[in-house]
Amino acid sequence: MKKLIAAAILASACPVFAGAALAQEAPPGEFEIAGSAALLSDYRFRGVSQSNKAMAVQAGVSVTHESGLYVGAWGSNLAGWGTFGGSNTELDLYGGIAKEFGGVKVDVGLTWYMYPGGADLTDFAEPYVKISGTVGPASLLAGVAYAPKQKALGNFSNTPQSRGQSEDNLYLWGDASLGVTGTPLTLKAHLGHSNGNPGLGPNGTSVTPTGKYWDWSLGADAAVGPLTLGASYIDTNITAAKSAYLQPNFSSTKDGSSIAGSTVVFSLTAAF
Repeated sequence: MKKLIAAAILASACPVFAGAALAQEAPPGEFEIAGSAALLSDYRFRGVSQSNKAMAVQAGVSVTHESGLYVGAWGSNLAGWGTFGGSNTELDLYGGIAKEFGGVKVDVGLTWYMYPGGADLTDFAEPYVKISGTVGPASLLAGVAYAPKQKALGNFSNTPQSRGQSEDNLYLWGDASLGVTGTPLTLKAHLGHSNGNPGLGPNGTSVTPTGKYWDWSLGADAAVGPLTLGASYIDTNITAAKSAYLQPNFSSTKDGSSIAGSTVVFSLTAAF
């Protein structure tokens, strides 16, 4: 505190050297706050549209302590399949700790998926572990998210007994990114596998609707000043035959097409 006061006095007395004095004297922040806001042509969660193949507005904020502990919140609008019993909003609360060991970052945390205004039995918790690092010019990440048995993930049935049923869900994924030297472009790739409750959840939705499936994407981001423009080709191996028993829920109400079919998602993101 004394150093900060001294720097402030020096800044007011000698404006020319104010920037240098503050840079030398101000201690690093104990907490770091970061956030972002994005506009997307479609909100895809593990390859499946949560916005009825329509536009989505998303925003998030996180607070990280110098110890590696962090908490954050993220939200998006929903439509169609993603409304989870009536809610048109998803709010994710998360927290964890991230540490680096010899150039390898280990991140352990938990996400609480909430659907404000939706029906009962929709919110669920999902712990995760992520390991990331660099190999040459490429950044790599491997993750596992396991949601233990919860009522929100139980299979749907009209009997009172089944509404108390609980199921679990496992998601494994890998991400890779590579900056293109001399350009603002970053190439990125993703591959994921879901294994969980087949069918419809208690309110007509499911994290892994067909029980098991793969999702993948290939894309690129371009940094333009404070903004990032993105485009990604996204697809799954959920066929029409595999999702037939989920109809009409699993089709877009706009044109009847599958909400897990291939698409290109465009995005505009501002970080702060």
